[in-house]
Amino acid sequence: MRNAYAMEVNPLSIILVKSDSKGDRLLFRYPYTLPQQFQTSVTPARKTPYSLIHTGDDILQNAPPSNICFDQLYGISDKDLATLFAVKSELCNQKFELKVNDVRFVSHPTLLRSDHGSDQKSSDIQINVVFALHAQASSSVVKCYYELSKRIGIALIYEERRDGYFSREIKTMVAVMDENSALQEQEQPTSATGTGGSVGSGSGTGPTGTSGQTVVTNAAATAAGIAVGVFDTILKNTTLAQFIKTIYHDLCTTGLLNVTMNQTVTLSFCLPQKAHQFHKKGMAVEPETIDRCLDSLKPYHGMLLLVDPSELFDCVPPSGANMLLQLIEVYNPLKSLQNMASDAELLIDYVYQIVGHLVYWAKATIIYPLCETNVYVIAPDAQLNIHSNLSDKFGTKFPGMSLFEVISDFSLPTSIGHLTTPLQHPARQGRLAQMVLWMLQHHLLMQLHTYVQFVANLDGIEEEEFETGRSSAERVHHPIHLLYGSSAPSASSSQPLAVPSGGNRKHSLSEDRYSDSLSALLTTAASVTSNTRPSSASHRSNISHSSVGGLQTASSTDNDESIASNDDDDKLKRLLAAFPEPDRKAVARIPAASNPEDLALMVRLWKAGYFKGEHHLEEIMYFENLRRSQLLQLVDKFREVLIIYETEDPAIASLYADHPVE
Repeated sequence: MRNAYAMEVNPLSIILVKSDSKGDRLLFRYPYTLPQQFQTSVTPARKTPYSLIHTGDDILQNAPPSNICFDQLYGISDKDLATLFAVKSELCNQKFELKVNDVRFVSHPTLLRSDHGSDQKSSDIQINVVFALHAQASSSVVKCYYELSKRIGIALIYEERRDGYFSREIKTMVAVMDENSALQEQEQPTSATGTGGSVGSGSGTGPTGTSGQTVVTNAAATAAGIAVGVFDTILKNTTLAQFIKTIYHDLCTTGLLNVTMNQTVTLSFCLPQKAHQFHKKGMAVEPETIDRCLDSLKPYHGMLLLVDPSELFDCVPPSGANMLLQLIEVYNPLKSLQNMASDAELLIDYVYQIVGHLVYWAKATIIYPLCETNVYVIAPDAQLNIHSNLSDKFGTKFPGMSLFEVISDFSLPTSIGHLTTPLQHPARQGRLAQMVLWMLQHHLLMQLHTYVQFVANLDGIEEEEFETGRSSAERVHHPIHLLYGSSAPSASSSQPLAVPSGGNRKHSLSEDRYSDSLSALLTTAASVTSNTRPSSASHRSNISHSSVGGLQTASSTDNDESIASNDDDDKLKRLLAAFPEPDRKAVARIPAASNPEDLALMVRLWKAGYFKGEHHLEEIMYFENLRRSQLLQLVDKFREVLIIYETEDPAIASLYADHPVE
């Protein structure tokens, strides 16, 4: 299946056809030589023109006709191809697609106005650069070849207007064909019609020749041999034919084009379905997948080069070479795109464009900057079979190391920090980082990120409300029940520094659990010793104007604490109001919800939509300017409603195995 897919991506043939006032003509096609396997094959002869050849299959089941022979276009004559693709001006400058049996032809016919000089008036020429593909090629592959045909047509128009390049090439090609036709007529003035140059006439049956299939096959071979001689001469004498040949071979080998027409116009093109297989055989990456990845690109992402930096400039137009050089000078897989843009003094949008171009051309891939907290695991489609040569390449890159031994550490999700110790030599840590980068380049490892999902736990809330034995009227007089529901601690609670119900109950609970100040703890502990403190504070507040000395100071302090407690209660109410009713109860029963700072951060992230399982910790850290420790502490405090799980980043994972070939 893998080889079959690769062949579906490769073109069967490239055909150049022109149509003008002098007629329709196929100027050149490549490849034009018959495959060696076909030349050495033997076709059995027929005893009579009416006999059938038994092939061992059921003769009642006729196989569908095919125009593909050893992955090349076969069975359609040059004259028929010229007739099919010499389109009229009405069909120019738009997509042209035609399916014949198991071959799909794709092109973008271009209308060219040729000016032969001041003494002659200009004439219109229809140029059609046609790509013959497998009929089952995907729509994205067809779209890419259509775009390539369009670019070639634009380049031909530009060179024709600049110095009449295409007109000169046409004259040379037509002259070679006319000369060959004249020689052929002189050598065979009374040749049979069966050798009229139709490569595809070999499919006919019946009394068309005196010796059946053998004559027809010989005629086809003779016509093909004549065409080979003509196209050989054209290939030697015209640069346009050489240009087409280079395109064909580059598409079949790497899928990357960087060819120059007439030593002036450089054509750069990438066939991603083919180019990305260079780094991982059998991996089919569609352009739409790359576009989705690039649309998800964020400043905190990083870039990992897949080739040597010297190979990058072949895929970038001259206008972008300077910016690419600036970016490469500061390139580091440990840096984010934002940091590299800052170091290179480039706008982040320019960095996005350059990185996107390199990713499309299979020169780079997207990663998260390498650090000790990164968690990696063996990629599900890692090529670690016995037929893979990656083990030998790894041993050459890192002498004395075994790929299977190193990668076995990542059989389960593991962070780089777990594989290193502070006592290790820095050189050894750097070697581990280099090996991880190498495995990322070859798609052997996949990074996992931590995602957070908000799931309210409502179990037991209704039962606990009945167990409190308090009516709704009683809960109105105790604001803590509005905040905590039935989970509010009571006077008999076993938690440390429990405070009896009263006006300062909320304040004391908050201080007991979350205050970092020793003086606050001491103050709270002193307040617990009296169960009548709320009424005493109220009494002292009533006579505070007539009191003197220490009583007045104590009354002022208690009033401040009471006001602060009421403010905290109001703030907690406002924060909890952000949640819907079922979620509000689940959050309120968590002890950490009594801390305004923790609850404020929780509500802020919840409102921003970070707890829907769609944003990993690194993304939250970047956009909310938080440290990893802050997030992990928050998740731990609210672990009753926040669950975490590890999975890959969809933007990066799409480049690993979009359509793996089985």
